[in-house]
Amino acid sequence: MKHENLILFIIVVVLLVAPLAMYSGLGEDEGYFGGSDDQGSDGVSETGYEPWFNSFWEPPSGEIESLLFAVQAAIGAGIIGYIFGYWRGENKKKDEN
Repeated sequence: MKHENLILFIIVVVLLVAPLAMYSGLGEDEGYFGGSDDQGSDGVSETGYEPWFNSFWEPPSGEIESLLFAVQAAIGAGIIGYIFGYWRGENKKKDEN
């Protein structure tokens, strides 16, 4: 059992370190980690598309934009967690009766 845990730990470490070692030095300059948003907006701009309207507010920095996205994700996760907890509580209540 002790050897199995050691082997699993080594596998996890290799899986965590290998991607970092394989692609170190490749960054956004080479376009390796370019996102799908960038590719989509580049593809749309090549067609000559003109947007119908502009955003009424744009975050002052990328950090604030990331913060707002994280808050939105946290609120969504909280709602989903509440729903699953509610369902689980209802099922426990039914099992007790």
